[in-house]
Amino acid sequence: MQDAIGRSGQDMKGVAAKVACERYSDEGWVRTSVYVPSEMELKIYVNRQELVTILCTPIKLNYLVLGFLYREEIISGINDVEMLQVYEDDSLADVKLNNSAYQLPTLRTLGCSGGTVFKTYGQKVNSDLVATPAEVLSLMEQLLEKMELYRLSGGVHTSALSDTRKLLVVAEDIGRHNTLDKIQGECLARGLQTRDLLLLTTGRISSEMLYKAAKMQVPFIVSRHSPTKNAISLACDLGITLVGHARGGSLLVYSHPERLSRPINNAGVPSETGQ
Repeated sequence: MQDAIGRSGQDMKGVAAKVACERYSDEGWVRTSVYVPSEMELKIYVNRQELVTILCTPIKLNYLVLGFLYREEIISGINDVEMLQVYEDDSLADVKLNNSAYQLPTLRTLGCSGGTVFKTYGQKVNSDLVATPAEVLSLMEQLLEKMELYRLSGGVHTSALSDTRKLLVVAEDIGRHNTLDKIQGECLARGLQTRDLLLLTTGRISSEMLYKAAKMQVPFIVSRHSPTKNAISLACDLGITLVGHARGGSLLVYSHPERLSRPINNAGVPSETGQ
């Protein structure tokens, strides 16, 4: 199957564009140019049927497709895919499943938020993985060092999968959710397990991000920013340790802090008294 997957798009060609703009500062106005992230509409065809259109960043598109199909349970693994080819010039991905009679769900268009899905997952995560706050903060610093496209153009999110010591897979995209699909897809293509690993991201953590983490059986999800209220509730229910505002030497733990050696109350969230 590996030979039937198109290139991963590791190079930066076409990922960012240089544009002219006017910059204002204390010195007044000046004409300049900057890099901005590129965006494309990728149509995914499965068994010659149009499935979905995803707004995304044109890098690691094959992994994005694999991760999306796996997340939607259209495939259960890499062996379900007979052929996958990405045609960037035509903005489409052509997928042929081993099951030629597979009935596709209703097609939709997903924006860069990626928050609309065909199904809802609530897989409980059971894991003995633990980490220290220092390890989590160190990993976030490693993630910031890997944000190549962000440093060039800004305007994108970065996520990574880690074993608590180093980053194993890194993905960037204009959509927070797309980065997780790219990570899932790359792990499928490379034969890497996602279970019992730690997920880091630069963006806001929504409830849909929690469902994706649960699908990956990842017991930790860490962000530099804030989770939503629904995400916190889901994290408690799904058994996921949810960490936010991991920057500047501090972090906030919203659910299952026992994995960070923090006492908990019966709801699985930090005790107000800290006892």
